[in-house]
Amino acid sequence: MDTKAIAVVWGEDVSAVLRAADLVEACTAAGARRLQVNVSDDAVAGAMRIDELDPPIGGVVSVWAADLPPVLDVLAGRVARLAAWEVDERAPLDPELPADGSRIAALSNIAFLRRPDGLARADWLHRWLDEHTQVAIETQATFGYYQNIVGRPLTPDAPAVDAIVEELFPMAAVSDVHAFYGSGGDQQELERRMTRMLESVNRFGADRNLDVVPTSRFDFVLE
Repeated sequence: MDTKAIAVVWGEDVSAVLRAADLVEACTAAGARRLQVNVSDDAVAGAMRIDELDPPIGGVVSVWAADLPPVLDVLAGRVARLAAWEVDERAPLDPELPADGSRIAALSNIAFLRRPDGLARADWLHRWLDEHTQVAIETQATFGYYQNIVGRPLTPDAPAVDAIVEELFPMAAVSDVHAFYGSGGDQQELERRMTRMLESVNRFGADRNLDVVPTSRFDFVLE
């Protein structure tokens, strides 16, 4: 049975490294069954970014494999630094997407969440997964929504992260806040949606101490 890992990478020219033609072949040979590459490139350069980590995250790679370490070793050998976590994925919105390595027609926002001190894990998960999920869907123009609960770190120096969320937005959301929130140009509706969203994320601490990385996404289903 395949397990999912999410890795973040740092280094020079990370986008080019992660988009190298032979990377997919090397990961396949190491046992990867599926690969998702997310890079911060020119297509999403105008989108809002939040950096808690220093240095900022350079790129994100999701891996599905029966044995994760050999695939992570391939990735680590190509970048200056890699940190990875094993995750349990939920997909409230899971559209059919091309898996041939072409760019997904979307702004893929990846957020790294941290549970606030003083909030029990069970309560945090309930507020996020059970209470917030529908609010996020109803207040944004999201058409893909993936919630990854971190199970354990897979690298010794992995930063403290409790969950990793990916949301897919129309490309217009890169520069248009109405396109991001799906408010159709109505300022009053935009403010209502933003207020409701902020109140909801505040309840489980996702309004602070987080990284948000706007990316372009490329999917590969491997043989």
